[in-house]
Amino acid sequence: MAAAETSGKSLDQLPAALLCTIITKLDVASISSVAATCSTFRACAAQILSFLTSFHLLDIALSTEIIRPLLPPNPYLRSLKVDCDFSGKLLSEIGGKCKDLRSLYLGSVAEKRGRSIHISDLEELLNGCPQLEALILMFDISLFLRHNFARVWALASEKLTSLEIGYISSVMVTELLSPNVEPHQSPNQIRPSILPGIQKLCLSVDYITDAMVGTISQGLVSLTHLDLRDAPLIEPRITFDLTNSGLQQINQHGKLKHLSLIRSQEFLITYFRRVNDLGILLMADKCASMESICLGGFCRVTDTGFKTILHSCSNLYKLRVSHGTQLTDLVFHDISATSLSLTHVCLRWCNLLTNHAIKSLASNTGIKVLDLRDCKNLGDEALRAISSLPQLKILLLDGSDISDVGVSYLRLTVITSLVKLSLRGCKRLTDKCISALFDGTSKLQLQELDLSNLPNLSDNGILTLATCRVPISELRVRQCPLIGDTSVIALASMLVDDDRWYGSSIRLLDLYNCGGITQLAFRWLKKPYFPRLRWLGVTGSVNRDILDALARSRPFLNVACRGEELGVDQWDNSDGMYMHDYDEVDEFEQWLMEGEDESDNDEEMADAEINAEPIE
Repeated sequence: MAAAETSGKSLDQLPAALLCTIITKLDVASISSVAATCSTFRACAAQILSFLTSFHLLDIALSTEIIRPLLPPNPYLRSLKVDCDFSGKLLSEIGGKCKDLRSLYLGSVAEKRGRSIHISDLEELLNGCPQLEALILMFDISLFLRHNFARVWALASEKLTSLEIGYISSVMVTELLSPNVEPHQSPNQIRPSILPGIQKLCLSVDYITDAMVGTISQGLVSLTHLDLRDAPLIEPRITFDLTNSGLQQINQHGKLKHLSLIRSQEFLITYFRRVNDLGILLMADKCASMESICLGGFCRVTDTGFKTILHSCSNLYKLRVSHGTQLTDLVFHDISATSLSLTHVCLRWCNLLTNHAIKSLASNTGIKVLDLRDCKNLGDEALRAISSLPQLKILLLDGSDISDVGVSYLRLTVITSLVKLSLRGCKRLTDKCISALFDGTSKLQLQELDLSNLPNLSDNGILTLATCRVPISELRVRQCPLIGDTSVIALASMLVDDDRWYGSSIRLLDLYNCGGITQLAFRWLKKPYFPRLRWLGVTGSVNRDILDALARSRPFLNVACRGEELGVDQWDNSDGMYMHDYDEVDEFEQWLMEGEDESDNDEEMADAEINAEPIE
């Protein structure tokens, strides 16, 4: 107790300006940690947070009560990004405290079904942030009461150019953007378009409909980027569906560069059954200047429709087709004769494709992103063609029929440029695929590696991976029955570039349903091992006391034990250029680790192993 008082007095004696200067070198998560240690640091942190220009805290899901004191009135704040247990009051507080905000991202981590949020909270946000340029609300907008919904959005900043919404009904979108006649107006007086400056619109809706697409295309005259996706709960009726007529309405103002229309099968196996080649032909007439096209669930579109896109859009660099049930190799047969310079290609769940299609695609040597997940007929010859792509950054091969020999083709050129590689569910792969990929390689850039659902991958393969010192930030080995404690120990002991922190490169580790994981592995998941670990997936049968002890010793760690996928973004950016910045380091956590006494944690973990209570 006396030592604590002495420490407090010594901090008080230091100049506040000196402490603030030191703390400003930390990231937001570390500043928040510092603020919790003592009153002196808390005062310094409050002062720093009042003039930060950006506040990004996405690794940790905080409650509104915790976020509120971290957001003092700040006239300098330009960018705010947080994941939180959302409440409407937070919106109004941001509007009152951050008058010069330019970019806002709010992600909700809690279900709010059955609870309404008053529209006045949204009104105070939009009215209080007149400089807002980008707004991302990744939660259910239908939580807001629909009364005066459109009128409130009319208060949005004229500078607002980008809007992304986690969920909103198609009816609300149509009502919001329809140029209806206002009360007390003559029929000739039409309400001016709401959100006239919007250039980028990303919406997740219940149904993509002709009415909604037409309203968006007509009302948003500056639109250059349109991303719509739905996930129907029941098969849509014709009045709540997209047809050829709706596609014909796209790009009425001729400014659209990026188009994405995706029908998800999250709840129901369903497609855009009312769109065929004719709809694609009608759309292509207005989309000659398109640079990016993403189409998902167009089951009646054949090679004719897809070839029309490739031959009509000479500026196309990004092509994404998912659930293209009638897409065959013929679409790409003569792609070398076009002027296309594709850099992003996604052909997920296109089961009619074979190695011949990939050989033709490889003529676009500038491809950086190649997503071939669930194309089950692709084999080693496809990998031989892919090995000729020197700029490839992301390669996803889930569920393909490749072998260890085929994987070895990637080591010659591609492996040194790859940042993300997924081999999930490639059943023929064994431990030899690790040495085939990494033996003799150096200066690797690989950050994300998915080896999940490989029945023949064992601890020996992970030992080889650790020996090669690959600087992986995300490693997924879920549902590998031969992976056990030895793999965790090897990864915990791995040093990258002589870093003094063991396992220091890994931020995400998914071990869900690995057959050999026992309580021993958890001793290697505590500090000082894996100092940057933020996401951990484990089997639900691990006893609850061990998980609770681990959570208390590592408050920044998100533990998932129900089989949920870790770190998956709603908009599935695996086929885009978005990449995490993995160079960031939690400086305060490292500082704590240098002088931390691990004895208490050791005792707590030991007690947890004794008092085992399995999770149901």
